[in-house]
Amino acid sequence: MELILLEKVQNLGDLGDKVKVKPGYGRNYLVPSGKAVPATAKNLADFEARRAELEKLAWKKLSSAEERKAALEGFEVTVSANASDEGKLYGSIGPREIADAVTERGIRLEKAEVVMGEGPIRYTGEHVVPVHLHADVETEIKVTVNPE
Repeated sequence: MELILLEKVQNLGDLGDKVKVKPGYGRNYLVPSGKAVPATAKNLADFEARRAELEKLAWKKLSSAEERKAALEGFEVTVSANASDEGKLYGSIGPREIADAVTERGIRLEKAEVVMGEGPIRYTGEHVVPVHLHADVETEIKVTVNPE
């Protein structure tokens, strides 16, 4: 399936690139989320007519992500959870809990921006959690889990 990207997509391409992707990825994710349109002659002409507007929007998203990254540099958040005497949690701390704790402290953070490649946090202590704010903007925050 051939698509025209309407914004930068990590590991795929930049704004305006014509890319070939598997049909399911294009049909189920890229097109419905507004990140791409099918590469037809009409869509290509529409894209070229809107290119300046889309580039301006992409620049705004990138600058907003850079501002949020600056606010999150060195950011620490504390989360309390039910835990055993050995420090093992009765449950876990996932992206939703971390995003909610950061948002409560005044910096907007979406659940999808919190990347937990090794799975949820299951022990008390300090943990470094990567945050992807944009395809080009990444940072880390420190999450301290205290027992209740």
